[in-house]
Amino acid sequence: MTTLQRVPASGTHPTDGSPGFTTLNRSRAENREQLSRATYDLLVIGGGILGISTAWHAAQSGLRVALVDAGDFAGATSSASSKLLHGGLRYLQTGAVKLVAENHFERRAVTRAVAPHLAKPLTFYLPVYKGGPHGAAKLGAGVFAYSALSAFGDGVGHLLNPVKARIDVPELRTENLKAVAVYGDSQMNDARMALMTVRAAAESGAIVLNHAEVTGLRFTKGRVSGAELRDRVDGVEFGVDAHVVLNATGPWVDHLRRMEDPGAAPSIRLSKGAHLVLKRTSHWRAALATPIDKYRITFALPWEDMLLLGTTDEEYTGDPADVAVTEADVDQILDEASLSVQDRQLRRELITYSFAGLRVLPGGPGSTAKAKRETVVTEGRGGMLSVAGGKWTTFRHIGRTVMHKLATLPGRSIGREMEPLANLPKHLPLPGIANPHAVEHRLLSDGGKPVPHLGEDTAGHLATHYGSIAFDIARLAGEHPELAERIHPEAPEIWAQVAYARDHEWAETVEDVLRRRTTLMIRGLDTPEVRAKAQRMLDSK
Repeated sequence: MTTLQRVPASGTHPTDGSPGFTTLNRSRAENREQLSRATYDLLVIGGGILGISTAWHAAQSGLRVALVDAGDFAGATSSASSKLLHGGLRYLQTGAVKLVAENHFERRAVTRAVAPHLAKPLTFYLPVYKGGPHGAAKLGAGVFAYSALSAFGDGVGHLLNPVKARIDVPELRTENLKAVAVYGDSQMNDARMALMTVRAAAESGAIVLNHAEVTGLRFTKGRVSGAELRDRVDGVEFGVDAHVVLNATGPWVDHLRRMEDPGAAPSIRLSKGAHLVLKRTSHWRAALATPIDKYRITFALPWEDMLLLGTTDEEYTGDPADVAVTEADVDQILDEASLSVQDRQLRRELITYSFAGLRVLPGGPGSTAKAKRETVVTEGRGGMLSVAGGKWTTFRHIGRTVMHKLATLPGRSIGREMEPLANLPKHLPLPGIANPHAVEHRLLSDGGKPVPHLGEDTAGHLATHYGSIAFDIARLAGEHPELAERIHPEAPEIWAQVAYARDHEWAETVEDVLRRRTTLMIRGLDTPEVRAKAQRMLDSK
């Protein structure tokens, strides 16, 4: 394969790090140098979706922002979700009507105005079985109320004849099935959504660096004023100065709080959620949400041409870095799925991948399954802010919540005046925003340009994972025919995506590429040959 030089991203140019410029073309060393020589208004530690969203909103507000993570962006919990943007049907049981309405508002905004190229509506069937935890009348009323709180934007929640439901979900188990409740929510690829948000922050002027571990905090007169870091790629140590430091490290939030204050008491508890990915035995046009008990639901979701099963919900007390799917998790997920999914779809040989993430919940008693997914912002004795909790659906709202907290800190200078949040566009779009159907059509019908013989599945995949940025990738493939080749014959991705991930999406490791920039690992197609070729491309950077 030809060794390629870095290819400029569409609409980007070198930057001095100030708002209004982009850092997409900077090398890793250049970003590190920029981080070490400037004083930032805000240093965000943690590249999960909470930290990414805050960095995006802060940069848009006119602040000089730095964002770092010890691993990859969205490398932990933020890419280990159920891939849903949803209102939270189960919250209606607790009377949290306002919360559901707010979640629906955010979901609709992301799906329709912020990232229609990365999220899409999904119909859910909620099967009602004889002897189940809920009756048909209750669930029918519940999905109607749920759709009403969404202003009926996804249709009217209703009950459906099981025979009709079986058409859309061929593997639906019909024994003792009394009715099916129907409602609408939305779905995404969480890793791609997170990466586009990182890109949005960078295009707004933020300096971002992954695989950069915080080894200590800097203090000035007893106040946290920055951090010491070590680059995990080459071992170089450096520091970052900032007026305000935000701890958005998710499951590691208390670890960083103890760097600020060794006596800091635990502030969170963790809940483990495990998932399985399986090859599909038939085409599904809807998802299943099956009640397990009064509070829990197990999902069977058509996702990336596969089937996603989960999730579990149990308290976790170990090292967050060690969280993994156990054999007991696999047994539980398959057993719970079998309540509504036929056995032929649940054969173990169909499993291509499994993953587990940790939900960050406020500390307190009671079952993790009943705990609210609240966002908590606290200030430590050294002035460091810590944000924990929340859910993917409200990632924009959480970023704004943290920004409002920054704006109201008493007696604190954050370095420069923020542009009022009220002046920001209400539905600020993510990069690449476009109608994915139009992008796909253009990729396939531009007279053989920019890529001859681009398969329909590849065009559709590029359109729904990059939006209009797909044309940059297609141009790469057109200019370098070897990059137009599929990475694996059973996956839609092409090698141009690896080159683009290397040069414009901060990919440093093979896992960065195959797990989060593409779906090869999730599909179980990260063969030794694929991994070796991906590594050679990364080494040619």
